[in-house]
Amino acid sequence: MYDFVTGPLLWISFAIFFVGCIARIVWYIKGLNWQMDRVAYMYHKSYGFKGALRSLFLWLFPFATRSWRKKPAMTLLFFTFHIGVLVTPIFLLAHNMILKERWGFSLWTLPETTADILTIAVIVSAVFLVLRRIALPEVRILTSAYDYLLIAITVAPFITGFVASHEPGHYQFWLILHILCGEIMLIAIPFTKLSHLVLFFCSRVQLGMDYGIKRGGMKGKGLAW
Repeated sequence: MYDFVTGPLLWISFAIFFVGCIARIVWYIKGLNWQMDRVAYMYHKSYGFKGALRSLFLWLFPFATRSWRKKPAMTLLFFTFHIGVLVTPIFLLAHNMILKERWGFSLWTLPETTADILTIAVIVSAVFLVLRRIALPEVRILTSAYDYLLIAITVAPFITGFVASHEPGHYQFWLILHILCGEIMLIAIPFTKLSHLVLFFCSRVQLGMDYGIKRGGMKGKGLAW
């Protein structure tokens, strides 16, 4: 079973993840109405490029934007959760051992204590995100069972991985369950709201370009809206 979930099933999961994410990016770009703003984009590319970079940079760092500063507690919760979700799986020692074993390469790895702290941070942050959806009426009204399912899919690999690394008596069971949960998350990303993993960058680039062009490049050129 271990050989199957770390071999063929892992290959399938990564294939669906990468192909699906590429497809989502292509659909996103094709869905934009380039014709409507073709003149602005054609003559003010430099403003659009600067706006895109500025948008990405500011939204990737906590408190760099007014929106982040308005809700500091939510900002810290948001960044703690997402940093842990992204950093821990990529640089976890055990994951890189599998990379080395299966595909012949590995990345820099986190100390085990740091990985444990990040894992716990993800789990605790997820609990607070769920409580926030339950407690705040303006968030609760927009929340469905689907949203809770996505949180569960995201957090399950961290819970099972943490248990596997600290429960030697049932290690094989929890390890296989952990790998299966991770593969379910990889497969789910392109087909659910979890696709914001890649679409976040697309939307920030688009909004940054629009803002840069319409607020910068079009000033004083007879094209201001």
